[in-house]
Amino acid sequence: MAIEKEKLLWMFRTMVRIRRFEERVAREFADGNIPGSVHLYIGEEAVATGAIAHLKKEDYIMSTHRGHGHLIAKGGETNKMMAELFAKKTGYCLGKGGSMHIADLDIGMLGAAGIVGSGIPIATGAGLSAVLRGTDQVTICFFGDGASNTGRFHEGINLASVWHLPVVFICENNLWAVSVPTSISLNVPNVADRAVGYGIPGVVVDGMDVTAVYETAGEAVARARNGQGPTLIEAKTYRYRGHFEGDSGTYRPKEEIDEWLKRDPINSYQKKLLEMKLLTEKQAEAIDKEALAEMDEAVKFALESPFPELEETLDNVFT
Repeated sequence: MAIEKEKLLWMFRTMVRIRRFEERVAREFADGNIPGSVHLYIGEEAVATGAIAHLKKEDYIMSTHRGHGHLIAKGGETNKMMAELFAKKTGYCLGKGGSMHIADLDIGMLGAAGIVGSGIPIATGAGLSAVLRGTDQVTICFFGDGASNTGRFHEGINLASVWHLPVVFICENNLWAVSVPTSISLNVPNVADRAVGYGIPGVVVDGMDVTAVYETAGEAVARARNGQGPTLIEAKTYRYRGHFEGDSGTYRPKEEIDEWLKRDPINSYQKKLLEMKLLTEKQAEAIDKEALAEMDEAVKFALESPFPELEETLDNVFT
């Protein structure tokens, strides 16, 4: 699949922006500026970027508790994201949703989800909505390997398969459901192998390679948009941080972490673009500098924003 230069550079810039956002969140969380809990996406940037690169603004995504990268790739504004994490009134959910419930319906971001696997049936519902309204909208549903062991996984994908709904299910398999390795929680080599039980395509892709994700997701999105039903994609990836900020992650072998760090998706993609002469070292440095400045501005916006007033506590709170 030929990829235009503009798209290739967008994917690089997007991954850098996600990485710098998450690194800044880690710093601000450690400094006590972010209440609640955050789960960072560092190491998994290629999955969101390569998949969402195919979506239009009116298409949908359903995210997870580790959803900052999904929102940035879909076009989310980092100042509103940071303000939400800081629990400020200018945040996406007026400071009441936080990291695990952030949403932006204007760009098709249906929401992050604090309950593992809960986004899967919601994505199926979004797909059904598109069919009933006669649109060509596609929904990409992200979830983790732990979610693939819940009943919601079976119910959501089975119904999407039966009704040929335009949904692309992407399992971000980072090998660990909190501290439980997939080696003892799955009895099949790949989550994608389960697709045969639903009569849909199941594809394994290298989640550290953004162009591989782009190509695989492209086929699935086209299939969904053409009325051919859902696809289950399993992106093999790795989270560099603990399950949440504050989790030391000592249950993971150091050798395993070191091996995945060698395959960093941004470093390897930058090397590829340099070899293709589509990017120079100077341009890469400029993109990184822009991302750092963007995050400085996002933090400044969050710090200077007000908290919600006490009397607003229950406004826009429905459950």
